[in-house]
Amino acid sequence: MDSLCHSSAVKGAKVLMVGAGGIGCELLKTLALSGFQDIHIIDMDTIEVSNLNRQFLFRQSHVGQSKAKVARDAVLRFRPHISITPYHANVKDSDFNVDFFKQFSVVLNGLDNLDARRHVNRLCLAAEVPLVESGTTGFLGQVTVHVKGKTECYECQPKPAPKTYPVCTITSTPSKFVHCIVWAKDLLFSKLFGDKNQENDLNVRSSDASNSSEHGEDVFEWRNNEDIEQYGRRIYDHVFGYNIEIALKNQETWKNRNRPKPIYSRDVLPEHLNHQNGNVDKKCATDDPLSVSAMTSLGLKNPQDIWSLTENSTVFLESLKLFFACREKEIGNLSFDKDDQLAVEFVTAAANIRAASFGIPMHSLFEAKGIAGNIVHAVATTNAVVAGLIVIEAIKVLEKDIDNYRMTYCLEHPSKKMLLMPVEPFEPNKSCCVCSESPLALEINTHRSKLRDFVEKIVKAKLGMNSPLIMHGSTLLYEVGDDLEDDMIANYTANLEKVLSELPSSVTGGTMLTVEDLQQEFTCNIYIKHREEFDEEKEPDGMVLSGWTQASLEKKDDNKVVGNGGNTSTSMPTEGEREVELDEISEGTEISGKKRKQPEVSAGETNSSNEVQRLDVVDDDEDELVMLDHQDTSNKKKKLQ
Repeated sequence: MDSLCHSSAVKGAKVLMVGAGGIGCELLKTLALSGFQDIHIIDMDTIEVSNLNRQFLFRQSHVGQSKAKVARDAVLRFRPHISITPYHANVKDSDFNVDFFKQFSVVLNGLDNLDARRHVNRLCLAAEVPLVESGTTGFLGQVTVHVKGKTECYECQPKPAPKTYPVCTITSTPSKFVHCIVWAKDLLFSKLFGDKNQENDLNVRSSDASNSSEHGEDVFEWRNNEDIEQYGRRIYDHVFGYNIEIALKNQETWKNRNRPKPIYSRDVLPEHLNHQNGNVDKKCATDDPLSVSAMTSLGLKNPQDIWSLTENSTVFLESLKLFFACREKEIGNLSFDKDDQLAVEFVTAAANIRAASFGIPMHSLFEAKGIAGNIVHAVATTNAVVAGLIVIEAIKVLEKDIDNYRMTYCLEHPSKKMLLMPVEPFEPNKSCCVCSESPLALEINTHRSKLRDFVEKIVKAKLGMNSPLIMHGSTLLYEVGDDLEDDMIANYTANLEKVLSELPSSVTGGTMLTVEDLQQEFTCNIYIKHREEFDEEKEPDGMVLSGWTQASLEKKDDNKVVGNGGNTSTSMPTEGEREVELDEISEGTEISGKKRKQPEVSAGETNSSNEVQRLDVVDDDEDELVMLDHQDTSNKKKKLQ
């Protein structure tokens, strides 16, 4: 530690930390104890009770306060002479632009989502500041070094897409509890509390619906002078009863499947519900709307209990009532948040009722929340190990010790008797559209798809741009910004609703679009290929982005000793090894070239079931899992992505 403290590179460094959560707390402590004198921290989150088991700089009295500010105060108590500057803000705010990033010697990431990681990666590239990236998921972790022009950037390797399910499975033939969760979260919750105009398959109507006033209109509209419980029961009967009856009329669907059972509120609930704990006003009497709870209102205490069908039905109606009574102003703009207690209660109850209808085992709120939020519970020790590795790599970067940069992976099971596996960084991917500016190709129906579809599904979702500008030649098709004139805003808004071929400068097959994010200083060229038809199940976006390919690797000497003595072979993979590939990446991404070969697993060093975990992208803190695959590795070698 003394040698670190006396390093001029360490003492003179100005370090930016992004994230003050699970990894961030450990990292700030380790930086302070390693002699760093000038540290800046960005984190938009406030402290929650659930953080306290692993984010050791925080205490019960800090709940609700800024993570960045409390972390600063905690560390200054034992390192009072160093400078720590906190920012309680979103790293994507315009204040944190390229000029802001240029003032730092190195940037250290401890983030918990892919979007923010991509944003920081692009700002570091534009500012030419080295980035040390990290993440943990349970016992697994990784630390990678990204230096412009020297190593691959964070986005050189395509990231796996979140797990998706066919729409028909979710809406018609669920067979797993996760299908019920997706239905409750992405369809029912969104329909009731999000944008009411969105299209989904919930509002099913029979062929003779015109003869039924009950089902011939939008049942999701709350009628004038309608009692909230009556409204809730009407929704309940529609989605769990009527829609199931309509589905059962398709005899072909149920030839080889168990037939679901329609459930109506009258069958499981008394005619009028009696609720505990006083009137609605008392239930809403809180400064934090996210703390309003149907469980509290109903006297349900243990989130690990599996509720009965009657209890789930009661929670469903009570949570719906509380949304309209306590949070009516938010309705129409809500999206599911795993930290929103009432939302989790509603989704759990709805998923369980649907599960009961389809003969699927019900789950507790604790389990349902984990599934809905893609949660893998954090391990404090992994965070501490990863934080130490971040500081080691940061010191190498500051001392320009490029030959000793390492990407290090924390393993759950030993490989070559090691739990930490160092790997030499790879060169920049010449096909990366972020750091190598390679063009992409987009297959799309230019006569059907609107500019809005392109912006939402490609520019924002796939390319991660926040403030995009889209040009066709010298014609500006779309732009966002606070300094735009009203007539320009109206013009761009109108363009969003036009199909690509009908834009002022027509976008058809063969068109080259330029998409730019001025804040990120990121520009990408996209070649448009017109395509008439798409597979709704395999290509649900109705468009396919390609051209972001995986880098080829040059053959290096086998058994080269790196890091702490672990041998990593970077020779070309054998045919057998090529079988283990990235399973899920952005829709339509083409993978070409050779696979990077990772350290082998010695015989007997994996678990007894021959099933190991492959780490693609791991996240810190709240453990939102982007993709963690489990693969049968019989007769295959273990590979870390």
